[in-house]
Amino acid sequence: MNTTVINLAYLVASVLFIVGLKQLSHPRTAVRGNFLGALGMLLAIVVTLFDRAIIGYAEIVAGIVIGTGIGAVMAQRVQMTSMPQLVALFNGVGGAASVLVAGAAMTAAVATGALVTTDVQVATMASGLIGAVTFWGSLVAWAKLEGRMSEGSITFPGQQAVNAALAVVILLVSAWGTLHPDSMAAYVLVVVLSSALGVLLTIPIGGADMPVVIALLNSYSGLAAAATGFVLGNSVLIISGSLVGASGIILTQIMCKAMNRSMTNVLFGVAAGTDSGPSQDEVYAGKVKSASAEEVAMLFDDARRVVFVPGYGMAVSQAQYAVRDLYNLLTAKGIEVLFAIHPVAGRMPGHMNVLLAEANIPYDVLKEMDEINPTFEQTDVAIVLGANDVVNPMARDVPNCPIAGMPILDVDKARSVVVIKRSLSPGFAGIPNPLFALDHTLMLFADGKKAILDVIAAVKEG
Repeated sequence: MNTTVINLAYLVASVLFIVGLKQLSHPRTAVRGNFLGALGMLLAIVVTLFDRAIIGYAEIVAGIVIGTGIGAVMAQRVQMTSMPQLVALFNGVGGAASVLVAGAAMTAAVATGALVTTDVQVATMASGLIGAVTFWGSLVAWAKLEGRMSEGSITFPGQQAVNAALAVVILLVSAWGTLHPDSMAAYVLVVVLSSALGVLLTIPIGGADMPVVIALLNSYSGLAAAATGFVLGNSVLIISGSLVGASGIILTQIMCKAMNRSMTNVLFGVAAGTDSGPSQDEVYAGKVKSASAEEVAMLFDDARRVVFVPGYGMAVSQAQYAVRDLYNLLTAKGIEVLFAIHPVAGRMPGHMNVLLAEANIPYDVLKEMDEINPTFEQTDVAIVLGANDVVNPMARDVPNCPIAGMPILDVDKARSVVVIKRSLSPGFAGIPNPLFALDHTLMLFADGKKAILDVIAAVKEG
């Protein structure tokens, strides 16, 4: 294939990546952004296969058809609640691909006796290191989210020292491998040691920090791909990997800020505070007030402003469509209805935004935490649907609890609060929530979707 055509195709693919990433920043354009990114990747893959004459036309078409089929089935079958696990696996596959491709390039160079420059060898070692950490770290994240291993923090004495020593050994082996580009043993050892490091860095991270881990592993997968791009001399892989790596780091920083977590702590697998504060019995004993759907409906009689606070429980119960119906019913009565979105509500960034957009709830009523918090004092009714840690006042009041200092939605400042949950079970942080025991809080114990449908029926009857 003509070099000019190849470079032009790579340029077009890179532009599609950049424009697509930009459009992913807003719900109105996110679908189009996904499409443009996918189109750019398809173009880059096809051109690369033709350029390197790796396989024939039939194999290219077959690969596209099979891959498209698998992707379509997964898109249809994987529930929104399982999307974080899927994203974790995608990150892991990206890391594994970088390890294998960089290893194959090194194997070919060793077999042919080709001269490997220092910069290419450094990139090869970086691909093996970052890719292996990404793959095994992603598998651990998937296992935690899928319930295949404990969501809690898994630690052992001297864990940080072991991690530090392992990182030093990996860097030393990488340096030796750079100086001896004909040694496959060095590369294999880097991959093995980095695999162990990926596991050890991820297992101490609990469920409360998992959104940060997902964003960080996404960044790692991009950096591994960029390093592999240098190994292959492929410009579009360098550009796309750099975009993913940079956007992942930015998103990780945003998530860390939203959870009051240090980037350093996340990078090195340091768990959040472990002092859980008061016990569940101390917080809830004799203070929790259970309510019926009819009692909740009565709160709307004099309400002028209602704020929904969606959480993971809404996703599990698939209550977003029922919420939309209640939203329409209340707005028809002249009530202002808004949605308070916490950056880490759910199990991944943007989880709630996607669910509510899926139910055709207007984008302009979805308010981010910084915008909605100053208005809770003027809110007549706040309805917490399946959220827990992101509305827990202990983040403000208990210095060394797992969520200490994490910015929360100030739901407790609303005039009336309704919490819809199946039970008083804690969130990912594993601590009780004093919000549930406040004098102006009513607990509606039920499945999220059923509870909302019952409230709708009660409002209509009233």
